[in-house]
Amino acid sequence: MARGNQRDKAREKNQKELAAKKGGNQMGGNEMQREKERVAAIMQQKQAAAAEKKAAEAAGGAKK
Repeated sequence: MARGNQRDKAREKNQKELAAKKGGNQMGGNEMQREKERVAAIMQQKQAAAAEKKAAEAAGGAKK
């Protein structure tokens, strides 16, 4: 065993670096819920706009 504890030290260093990179989520429960609701509302608006556009194209295509 020529390396001694070098492998363990390298593993510890790597774990510390990974922990520093992984910031995680800084939002609390209520804040997270509000954000989810906000994003859901935006997606619903986008879906409604896409549905309207598709319906308009279908209606326009049927008239021709």
